Amino acid sequence: MDPYLNDKVLYGDDFTIEQIENWYNQEKEAYANLGSKNSETYTYGYHALNNLHGFSYLKGEHFTNVLGLGAAWGHEFDIIIDRISNLHIIEPSEHLRSEKIGSIKPVYTAPEISGTINYPDEDFDLVTSFGTLHHIPNVSYVISELIRITKKGGYILIREPVISMGDWTKPRKGLTANERGIPLNIFRDILAKQPVQIINEGLCFTITAFLQRIWIKFSKQPIYTYKNYILLDKWLSKIFYRNLRYHATRKMQRIAPQSVFYVLKKI
Repeated sequence: MDPYLNDKVLYGDDFTIEQIENWYNQEKEAYANLGSKNSETYTYGYHALNNLHGFSYLKGEHFTNVLGLGAAWGHEFDIIIDRISNLHIIEPSEHLRSEKIGSIKPVYTAPEISGTINYPDEDFDLVTSFGTLHHIPNVSYVISELIRITKKGGYILIREPVISMGDWTKPRKGLTANERGIPLNIFRDILAKQPVQIINEGLCFTITAFLQRIWIKFSKQPIYTYKNYILLDKWLSKIFYRNLRYHATRKMQRIAPQSVFYVLKKI
């Protein structure tokens, strides 16, 4: 495990199709089974984060065709739904699907096990992938597919953990069997090979889990749902960036950003 935990190699990125299929079958309903199946009780808490680090950079543009990779119920689009004409969602779970988002009926498709996205080149004005890629083995290929289907001048928004999330060869409470973060240096290497301009690389979620354990005693709403906290977190993430290690082994290394948010523009 050393090359993977030391962020030298991205685990799963060189898997065979048989290994990818096994991973896919394990992950297909795993997130839904963690407690997201019930649309009546499920709440989406990332609007403030997505807006600050992502949608605010889109400057009020209207989007004809939008794709959400792993977007489940599609709640991530609530705050910009009136700026979207057509919405497509690639989602493996049969349980995480909405009939309507705002006034739009989304078009759902299941992902290909290989990671190939069955849409033409340059078909979308906006593509999002929030917390999905770390559930996928062959990350670099899927990123290349997201960029392929984006129009020149279009945007790709990606948010993912950049820490190991523990040793994924062992069961972890509250996590699916295979999910692991994507090391920041590997993320940067992947994007450097693609025809994209990085509009924003926003680091986030510094000691958020720790603060949430305190906050939950006072409020049912997660601390990261509040804009003021997201602004504070942005500041903390800049201060403690140098502590970031993919697989932390010391307490001080845990006081560091846990995720990255990319706003990319295809060139």
